[in-house]
Amino acid sequence: MHRDPSTGEQFVPTQPMKLNSQQQKALEEITAMCAAERKKPVLLQGVTGSGKTEVYLQAVSQIVKSGKSALIMVPEISLTPQTVQRFKSRFAELPSSVAVLHSLLSDGERFDEWHAIRSGKARIVIGPRSAVFAPLQNLGLVIVDEEHDASYKQESSPRYHGRDLAVLRAHLENCAVLLGSATPSLESIHNALIGKYSLVKLTERADGQKLPLIRILDMKTEGKNKSGPNVISERLRMSIDRRLDKGEQVILLLNRRGFARSIQCPDCGHVVTCLHCSLPLTYHRTEDRLMCHLCGFKALPPRSCPECRSANILLQGYGTQKVEEILRRTFPAARITRVDADVARRKNAVRTILNQFRAHKIDILLGTQMIAKGLDFPNVTLVGVLNADLGLHIPDPRAGERTFQLLTQVAGRAGRGDLSGEVIIQTFTPQSPSLQYARHHDTDGFAAQELEMRRTFDLPPFTHIAVLTIRSQHESMAEFATQTLAARLRGMLPPPATMTDPMPAPIPRAHGQFRFQITVKGPSARILSRTLRKLVQEAGLGEDLTAVIDVDAMSFM
Repeated sequence: MHRDPSTGEQFVPTQPMKLNSQQQKALEEITAMCAAERKKPVLLQGVTGSGKTEVYLQAVSQIVKSGKSALIMVPEISLTPQTVQRFKSRFAELPSSVAVLHSLLSDGERFDEWHAIRSGKARIVIGPRSAVFAPLQNLGLVIVDEEHDASYKQESSPRYHGRDLAVLRAHLENCAVLLGSATPSLESIHNALIGKYSLVKLTERADGQKLPLIRILDMKTEGKNKSGPNVISERLRMSIDRRLDKGEQVILLLNRRGFARSIQCPDCGHVVTCLHCSLPLTYHRTEDRLMCHLCGFKALPPRSCPECRSANILLQGYGTQKVEEILRRTFPAARITRVDADVARRKNAVRTILNQFRAHKIDILLGTQMIAKGLDFPNVTLVGVLNADLGLHIPDPRAGERTFQLLTQVAGRAGRGDLSGEVIIQTFTPQSPSLQYARHHDTDGFAAQELEMRRTFDLPPFTHIAVLTIRSQHESMAEFATQTLAARLRGMLPPPATMTDPMPAPIPRAHGQFRFQITVKGPSARILSRTLRKLVQEAGLGEDLTAVIDVDAMSFM
C-alpha cells in the first residue's frame, strides 16, 4: 500500500498486464508513431472491455521512461478519479508525478497542481477538456479517451473542442496523439478512412469474455396492460430480481434527472414553464422545487393551476428521482444509489459512490449518462436502459449518432468480469438504426450507413457547420437584427457555402433572452469563421443585442 504525499490518498501498486496480440499491435503502432519524424493521430477503436486503458498505461510508461511527459484527457470529471487511481497505482514509485486538473478543485489545489506541472515535478496530467492547456514541458504523448464524447466541446466562450485542440497541440509540439473509443465519432472514422488518421482496432475483450447479449423491448407492446407509465417492464424487473438473488450488481440508465418532467393541468392543459426560458420546469422531490435545467431558475411547485386555478394539477413524465423511489418500493431489500448532476454537485460524492459500488456495498446503481462510459465493475451482469428514445427525437443531425454511442457504451458496462452480461433496452422505436446497430455491437455498420446519409445531405464530416445566434431581451429586436444580418450575409458568402433563412432557435428563449439563428455550411471552417466575424463586426450591433458564433457546432439547441 502506497500513500500519495500530496493528497494522503492510499493506493495499491499494480504491475503491467500481459497484452494480447491486438493490444500489442496497438502499442507497437503508438510506439512507432512516437518515434516517427512525421506523426499523424492514431485512432484506437476498441470494443468495451478490450483493454484500451492498459494500452494507455504501457504507452505512457514508455514515454515517461524516455524523459518526456504525457497528457491524458477524459470527457467527464466523474471519470477522473478512476483514471487517476489507475495511473497512480501503476506509477507507484513516482506518485507525485501524476497531476490532476478539473473544475472541482479548489483554488489552492489548482495552484499546487499547476505549479507541479510547470516545474516539471508532475509529468503525467489527467483531466477533462481544460487539461489540454496544462503547461507540460517536453510533451511526448497526448491521449484522448472516449474521444467521441460531446463533453469535449466547450459550449461557452471561448468555444473550442478539446479533442481537436489536443490534435492541434500534438501537431505543434510534434508529439504523438492517441484517440481512443469503442464508438469513435464519425469525424474521426472519416479521417481514418481517408488516411488522415492511422486506425488500430481491438475487436475482442481483453479477458476473452463475449460482449453482452442485448435485448430490445418494444414498450408499445410491453405497456399495453398498464394504466400508468411503464417505467420498469416486467421482463426487466424479473431480470433484476434474478441478478440480485445471485449477488450480482445492476446498472440502470435514464438520461433525465429530477422527479417529474413537468407539471401540467389536465383541465386547461397549462404547463408550468420557466420565467426565463421556453422550457417546462422539472420537479425535484428531494428539494421540493421546480427547476429549469437550462438556466437554473427555481420555484415552489404551485398548489393549483396558475392559469385556471384548478387544484387538479398533475406531475407528468419521470426522471431519476422518481425511478429511485419506484426501485425502492419494487426491491425493498436492495441497496440502491442514484448518480446524476444533482448528486455530483457535492464534492467527491461521485467518487465515494463509485468506490462503494466497486466494493459491492451497492446493488443497483441508477444514473444518467455519467455512468455510461469508462467505468469497470466486474460484478455488473445486467444493464437496463429505461428509455432509449430520450435523445433520439431531437432537432440535431447528431441525435442518432449520440444515441448509438450512449447505448453501446452503457451496454459495455455489463459482463466485464468472469460472469456473462445482459442488456435490456426499453424503447418505443425499436426499428431505429441506432438501436439495431447497437444491439449487434456493430460500430462499423452504423458508421457506414450514417456516413452515407451525411454525405447525401451534406452534413459533417463532409462539410463544416457554423451557427450564428442573435440574442436579445426584446423578441422583435432580435428577429429584425437576424433578418438584417441574413440579408448582408447572402452577399458575403463565397460559393459553395450555403446558409439557411433566419429562424427561431429550437429553444427560442433562454436565460431571459429571445434567440434567433442562421446556420451556415461550407467546406472551410476558417472561411466561415472569418466571414461571420466580419459580418458581426461591420454590423455594429447595439448593447441590447448579443451575437454568438459557434463554428463546428455540436449543439443546435
